[in-house]
Order: sequence, then C-alpha cells, then structure tokens
Amino acid sequence: MNIDWINFTPWSALGGGALIGLAASLFILANGRIAGISGLLAGVMQWGSEGWGEKALFLLGLLIAPLVWGLFAVLPEIEIDTPWPALVIAGLLVGLGTRYGSGCTSGHGVCGVSRLSPRSIVATVCFMASGFATVYVIRHALGA
Repeated sequence: MNIDWINFTPWSALGGGALIGLAASLFILANGRIAGISGLLAGVMQWGSEGWGEKALFLLGLLIAPLVWGLFAVLPEIEIDTPWPALVIAGLLVGLGTRYGSGCTSGHGVCGVSRLSPRSIVATVCFMASGFATVYVIRHALGA
C-alpha cells in the first residue's frame, strides 16, 4: 500500500471522525439507543417497530451525506478491483459475523468502546484481528 502524501487530507478525516462521534453521541442522548448501523438496519426491516422513523432517518442521512459533500468538494473516484463473487462472499461473511457478534463496527467499535463496554472491546479486538489476519493471508501468504 502506498500513501499519496501530496493528496493526503488529515483534516477532512479528522472532521469526518468528529462528525461520526457527534452523530453517535446525539443519537444516544436523544434516543437512548446505540447508533449501530446493523441494528438500525434490522429495525428498519421490521416495519412499524419502535423508533422506526428515527432509524430510517439516520440511515437516510448516511446515504445523503456524501451527496451533500459532493456539492462542496470533489468526491474521490471509487475504484473496485476485486471480482464481484469475492465481494458478495465478503459481504455475506461480514453480515454473518455481525449477527454472531451482536453488532458491527459502529455499534461495538464506535459506541461500545467509547462507553468502555467490555463486550464491545472484546468484539472490536476480535474483528480487527480477523481483518488483519485476513489481509495478511490474502496478500502475503497467498500472494493475491
């Protein structure tokens, strides 16, 4: 991996991280619920469930935010060089892990770790270690 230091923009990354933290904080303060995306998505899939509207609006905001950002700045070009079958398998594995882990990176990694939840800390360490190991095996052991 090479970092393009000329176009590296740490301030936008810092701002984005701060906005994620602010959104997660406001969501829990206003609703008493964790802003875990997999949990919100599961709640939206159950029409008429408690808090359906606020969950749907939060998810809609995730989809609209890049479009609004694109009005003020040039969005980076999306380049996917992985075959579609591999992406589908990866997505299914992430979904399966999310269900077995009772949450995703936003629920455990952002909200749970910030609350010092032991369960979330263990979950975050597990999925980060799994990601590191997977990248190592695929790129270095298999040479793909």
